Amino acid sequence: MKNVLASVKNKMISRYIVKDETKSNIKSTDINVLLNRVRLDQKKESRKKLLFTAATSLGVILFGALIF
Repeated sequence: MKNVLASVKNKMISRYIVKDETKSNIKSTDINVLLNRVRLDQKKESRKKLLFTAATSLGVILFGALIF
């Protein structure tokens, strides 16, 4: 009876124990990939800002032309 309880207890506890295998499979990231992603994001943001500024300026010019 004691062995049965011990095996059940071990099975229940084994779910929550972190094994060494998972610790050794830590993902590493390359710094160049991250830097390239940052550069691409900056380019996209500057293009969006430029497009927004151009659209806003065009809207103001058209609005001004219609009123005057």
